[in-house]
Amino acid sequence: MLRYFLFCGLISLLFLNCGPSKTERPSKLPIYGEKEIVEGDTIYHTIPQYEFVNQDSQAVTKATFDGKAYVVDYFFTSCPTICPKVKQQMLRMADRFQEEDRLKILSVSIDTKYDTIPRLKWYADKLEIKTDQWHLVTGDKELIYTIDEDFFHVAEEDPDAPGGYNHDGRLILIDQEHHIRAFCDGTDAEDVDDFMDDIDILMREMDGTN
Repeated sequence: MLRYFLFCGLISLLFLNCGPSKTERPSKLPIYGEKEIVEGDTIYHTIPQYEFVNQDSQAVTKATFDGKAYVVDYFFTSCPTICPKVKQQMLRMADRFQEEDRLKILSVSIDTKYDTIPRLKWYADKLEIKTDQWHLVTGDKELIYTIDEDFFHVAEEDPDAPGGYNHDGRLILIDQEHHIRAFCDGTDAEDVDDFMDDIDILMREMDGTN
């Protein structure tokens, strides 16, 4: 629980100090996370290696998204609180970018016991999710809970929390080089609107037009 609130505080500071205002959209998105200077070059934080399995029993790794931008969220299918709200906003996002092959979605389940591959398949079918655009994944529990901080997420088991888990509804935008470029509150429609504008900015950057 202490880890949860400490990390929430850190991310709150990032939102207050780093995020663009709703009235000012940048011409180019920042790169978030730690960085270091190596022989005069700036080396930015990148998402580490991972391996999951999606709703169609396909392996999903970091390499799956090489050359692609992708949006990440953490969820669980039996979530009684924020997940349905977040997924509705993500469906809206998926619809807007359904013709954009360079943008994918990665939804990572934090309930490794209940959210089996058949369960994820059922959930994907329920939401009419297309696998080639949107991967709902499960995998090694330790990896899922270790890598969540790299994705600027907070997720942990808590028997006192609704559904048995503490988690947030943050959506994270990762670029084609696995850098974190934007984030939003996935329960807030206006924040998601701004986030989709950020996706447009990143697409133009990938086109070389920014």
